[in-house]
Amino acid sequence: MYHPLLSTLAQAAPAGDGPPTWTGFLPLIAMVAVFWFLILRPQMKRQKELQNKLGGLKKGDQVLTGGGFLAKVIKIDEHYVDLELAPNVKVKALKSTIADVVPPGGAAPAND
Repeated sequence: MYHPLLSTLAQAAPAGDGPPTWTGFLPLIAMVAVFWFLILRPQMKRQKELQNKLGGLKKGDQVLTGGGFLAKVIKIDEHYVDLELAPNVKVKALKSTIADVVPPGGAAPAND
């Protein structure tokens, strides 16, 4: 379907240079960069620190499990850890469920 008005408009349209096509991707690239530096990079850093802590885990350390229990390490295996939750209360847990290694003496009280 040909219309004479379309050809007239096409000839009358300015032949000005528009912005390059790749500039449309700049906002997407900026969002990916922000996502990387604000979310992914800190998470990977925390994960690496936890892996280092778990690698240095030894008998007698106090740990915080993923379930929120504070326990003392009794025995360490490749994939499992034997923990003592209370006197005569011992459990076996996966090493990957340990959320943190508590430093000796625990954390300083909030009001100090």
